[in-house]
Amino acid sequence: MDKQTNREQLPLHTEKVTSIWTELLFLALSALFLTLWILRVARRGFDGWAIVFLILFGIFIFYSFNYRVPIIRITTSALILTFGIFRWIIPLDNIARAHLDELPALLKYGGVGIHFMTVNKRYRASFNLLEHPRVVIELAQKKGPVRDISFSTCQPDKTLSLLQRIALNVSKSGI
Repeated sequence: MDKQTNREQLPLHTEKVTSIWTELLFLALSALFLTLWILRVARRGFDGWAIVFLILFGIFIFYSFNYRVPIIRITTSALILTFGIFRWIIPLDNIARAHLDELPALLKYGGVGIHFMTVNKRYRASFNLLEHPRVVIELAQKKGPVRDISFSTCQPDKTLSLLQRIALNVSKSGI
């Protein structure tokens, strides 16, 4: 890697977002479905419901580990969102606009993890935790059907300020 590439990838901001409520929710659901599976196998054997409870336990234990700590990284060339094994990279020159997310309660608190939804006729990928505000990135060029990305952050003002400052510099440089 040459010096120019290294300079373009300099980290400007890194945030690890944690949520005790998200962790407790997924651990409680994991424990619930594990308990239901154990009780079902002990009383009825390994039947259809036992399989359903085991699958649900597997899903929620995966969620417990995968959606535990999303990481937001802003470098000199990209916004990188990592949520467990999933990663979304947005080149800074593809950011048309950044703003705070304002959604109705059902959409705002409708789940944890990575969700896809339509908001104001724009298809959005959302990296969501329960109790933190979200920033929305409107893409200049959509990625597949996705036109917006939103993500939870503990520092929405700092994140927005940095993204807006960088986007302004990128647009001035003509990149």
